[in-house]
Amino acid sequence: MAERRHGIQSPPTETTIRSADWDGREIDGESHHRVLFQDVDMTELVDHRSSFEECQFRNVRFNVSVHEDARFLNCTFSRCSFFDATFSGCKLTGSMFDGCTFGLLKVTGGDWSYVGLPGADLRGSTFHGTRLREADLTGARLEGAELRRADLSGAWLHGADLTRCDLRGSDLSTLDPREVTLKDAVIDPFQATVVAGSLGFDVRE
Repeated sequence: MAERRHGIQSPPTETTIRSADWDGREIDGESHHRVLFQDVDMTELVDHRSSFEECQFRNVRFNVSVHEDARFLNCTFSRCSFFDATFSGCKLTGSMFDGCTFGLLKVTGGDWSYVGLPGADLRGSTFHGTRLREADLTGARLEGAELRRADLSGAWLHGADLTRCDLRGSDLSTLDPREVTLKDAVIDPFQATVVAGSLGFDVRE
């Protein structure tokens, strides 16, 4: 189990939902607090405005699921799959991902601040207009991913692979180019000035 930031422990759960079949189910405004979801199939789940707070998800399949304006606050995801899952306007503040798979994950908007994704394989994933303030992306694989107009201020990116990653419009103010792989990464002219400044260049007209 990967550790949360600063060694903080996951909140304890109080109830368990085990081996349930939520495949294709549509939920709207449901509320779950400190629930352990174990071996639950949420493939093609459609989720509108539901709230999951301090929950744990173990071996849960979120493949091709759609989540709109949902909240997963301070949750823990262990060995879950998110193939082709979509999160639109969702809040995942403080949640932790450990040993999960993310092929073709699509995230639009929302607040993923303080999320833990150390070592995550996010190749080909998209994050558009997402708040990732102080997210832990240490050692994350983001080759060919899109991080467009994302707030990456304070994000932990040490050892991250951003090869061919589209970063245009994102906040790179705390990015240290010497600590990440940036081969063929795509940035805009303003970002180029920011990166040059971080490398010690005196940028002038």
